[in-house]
Amino acid sequence: MRRLLALACLALALPGCGLGSDDAAPAEDESDKRAVAMACLEEEGIDARLEGPEGKEEIVIGDGAGAPRIKIFLTSGEAEGAHFAGRGEGAEQIGLALLYVNEGSDELLEGVENCLADL
Repeated sequence: MRRLLALACLALALPGCGLGSDDAAPAEDESDKRAVAMACLEEEGIDARLEGPEGKEEIVIGDGAGAPRIKIFLTSGEAEGAHFAGRGEGAEQIGLALLYVNEGSDELLEGVENCLADL
């Protein structure tokens, strides 16, 4: 989470340092889908955090053993392949993400699904 906040602060500071060109770097790196999902979840007021080994983190929603979690892949085909290979049992595929709903409420999951649909 600290890394995400640092990147957000950096993104806000960089546009002011440009050379006057309209080709300046975008404020958000749209290629980092986990960061995009985290930003959306935060905007929706959904408590989420990254957990797991660096580079393979999953997004965990809320606390507890039954908390919903999200695994984001590079492509929707890769997510579909993981699901068919048996690594998506109990998960809902939404584009390039697998959402493991676990004990998430319908209201919570609706907000999460909306964020994942925008990836």
